[in-house]
Amino acid sequence: MASAALELMGFIMGLLGMLGTLVSTVLPHWRTSAHIGPNIITSVTNMKGLWMECVYQSTGAFQCETYNSMLALHSDLQASRALMVVSVVFSVLAIIISTVGMQCTICMEGSEAKGRVAGTGGGLFLTAGFLALIPVSWTTHEVVQTFYQANLPNSLKYELGDCLYVGLAAALLSMLGGGLLCVSCCEKADGGRRGGRRHGGGYPYPAPGMGVATGRARTSSQTYRNPTLQMGVNAATKAATLARSHTSTTTQSSTPAQGAKKDPRRNPAVGYDVTGYV
Repeated sequence: MASAALELMGFIMGLLGMLGTLVSTVLPHWRTSAHIGPNIITSVTNMKGLWMECVYQSTGAFQCETYNSMLALHSDLQASRALMVVSVVFSVLAIIISTVGMQCTICMEGSEAKGRVAGTGGGLFLTAGFLALIPVSWTTHEVVQTFYQANLPNSLKYELGDCLYVGLAAALLSMLGGGLLCVSCCEKADGGRRGGRRHGGGYPYPAPGMGVATGRARTSSQTYRNPTLQMGVNAATKAATLARSHTSTTTQSSTPAQGAKKDPRRNPAVGYDVTGYV
């Protein structure tokens, strides 16, 4: 039950992380114009994102213009685009795979690979969060470093946009959700190994050379006599005795019916020796 709760919590965190990554990828609020020094006019705000550059006026007008050429962009912007898109794709794959592997779903029910599938989804969430964290941290460092350059005009300086905060929170949520999914998968695997009973060698009988209490082996030899075979031997003995008695009476022997007085218990019965542990 605990692993199921961890899986559900991790899945929700990963889903929120995917939504935050998608929002921060699409919106242009990565950089906003800094109103410092002589640039104190707040009626116009410039914003730059991964796909477009927008201008917001105090009158409520909002105009955006997409970048015309992808190859003409800076290499850092192209890399940020690629990493954010790949992060979103990994998050979507992680959601699909985690849905199949979680305990609260009926997909692959009863299969031993169900926990490993959930762990795979958690690993994809971790990868997606790490990929989203790279461009967010990279852009944040660049904006802060540019802002404190003394020889740069104030009109060219930017501040941190809202998408950087959203992207950072989304990356952390994705990584935390993926970690919870991986932990729940490990807990299920450990619980399955602990659940099985392990017996020593020779279970349920003691191993050869091992005593019950003293650690020494004690053996005893016993002869097992089959009652059926023993009855058959006694009947055959009696029949032979009667035959010999009849023969002796016919021939008028001096020793009649000696075989009738013979004790049948003296004849050994058929048996075999069984050696066991006492």
